Amino acid sequence: MFKFSYTRLKQSHEGPWIALDLVMLGLLLINLLWIVFDSLFATQFIQQTLQSIYPPFVEIYLPVHQNFILIDLVFVAVFLSEFCLRWFVAVKRKEYMRWYFFPFIHCYDLIGCIPLGGLRIFRFLRLFSILYRLQKHQIIDMRESAPYRFIAFYYEVLVEELSDRIVIKVINDAQKDISAGSPLLEDISRNVIATRLPILSQWIASVMVHVGESIQNNEQGQSLRNHVQSSVGKAVRNNSQVSTLRLVPVLGGSIEKTLERAVTDIVTQSIVNLLTDLTADKIDDFVSHGLGRFSVEDNQLDQEMLMVVNECLDLVKKHVGHQRWKSAFETSPTSAE
Repeated sequence: MFKFSYTRLKQSHEGPWIALDLVMLGLLLINLLWIVFDSLFATQFIQQTLQSIYPPFVEIYLPVHQNFILIDLVFVAVFLSEFCLRWFVAVKRKEYMRWYFFPFIHCYDLIGCIPLGGLRIFRFLRLFSILYRLQKHQIIDMRESAPYRFIAFYYEVLVEELSDRIVIKVINDAQKDISAGSPLLEDISRNVIATRLPILSQWIASVMVHVGESIQNNEQGQSLRNHVQSSVGKAVRNNSQVSTLRLVPVLGGSIEKTLERAVTDIVTQSIVNLLTDLTADKIDDFVSHGLGRFSVEDNQLDQEMLMVVNECLDLVKKHVGHQRWKSAFETSPTSAE
């Protein structure tokens, strides 16, 4: 069922601890199977069945059953000793920030050591923790085993169903706020943007200066200068007044090309100067005088944008609500077996 790697066991630097895990794993399996059998032996049906099959066994095991809690205390003593040993080593290695963190994190070990029927179930958690450590050190490989695939599949189903419902609930609450006229944009502008306006202004100014310097650079700005030259040249050629320069004998074409290059250089340099001269103070002044003056049309546009956000959230809910595990189950039904 599990793949065991003896090579990984020899290469591991945690050999003694892994050996201890294997010993504890064997004791746990014996103890848990014994607990299950003893619980079944307590029923009259099992005793009568065993009595009819092999009566001497019932006579031999009956004293063991009557004193089973004392026998179980032997296992408890072993488990507690191993727990204290690991606690001591964890404190010595400083695996946790405080010495008392270990018993809280591994509280299931302590609870499982209580020799009461309802609390013995926590010993299964100790079993899983040992298997996890062995899997982590690649001593065993459970990924190809049927129980692992079964548990992994339905664990993913559980997590997906819970997460989908939580996300849909959050989105529904957000949509209710938007539908109720929640001043979302105003809150974003006042509580998010306004509080960080100096930093945002400085960042925008830095970006603009960088863009201006890139345009001015012969290599980096070549593509933009070519685009400006193409656009200006097209505008100059289509201009009715400039096109009359072609009528000038001999010099008309040269004058037109010279004018085109001059306008291109002027426009490019104007863009560079506009960007490189932009400072954070100028951006702050622009924001303080240019923003915040909204008309009725602007408010209607805000509402339209909120409706767009609302419709986007509907699509997100539809996508989140898609049960992907069903598709996986339909395409590969053996994964859940």
